[in-house]
Amino acid sequence: MPGIFGLDLGAKRAGVAYADLRLPVATPVETIAFKSREALAERLRLLIADYAVQKIVVGLPLNLQGENGPAALAVIQQVDWLKTKLALDWDFCDERLTTAEVEQVLIDADVSREDRKGLRDKLAAQRILQAYLDRPQKKGEVA
Repeated sequence: MPGIFGLDLGAKRAGVAYADLRLPVATPVETIAFKSREALAERLRLLIADYAVQKIVVGLPLNLQGENGPAALAVIQQVDWLKTKLALDWDFCDERLTTAEVEQVLIDADVSREDRKGLRDKLAAQRILQAYLDRPQKKGEVA
């Protein structure tokens, strides 16, 4: 059965989460630390093959007014490049404050600063993907 990835895309790290569409529950997979977008594309290519993924949902960091600011435009540019390397379906999901929420949950759980670094991105990807799976979608609309 085809799966779907959630991606929390940053400048140096990307969190990845997965859901099998038969049971739409997002699960964190890993945090990819990368030095180049080519390295990110290669790691994603391997994960896509391992998980039989047909779609990637990327968190779009809209500003608090719900508009594309510099961070969202950087993510869109990175995704546009990734689309040329990874031929599958791509979509975006509003991720405002997702990373901050995950960070607070980890602090409340008394997770050390060093351990939070490795968990934050993949847990943010999980929240992004779960939000996407839980909301009704309208064609052409950011979830």
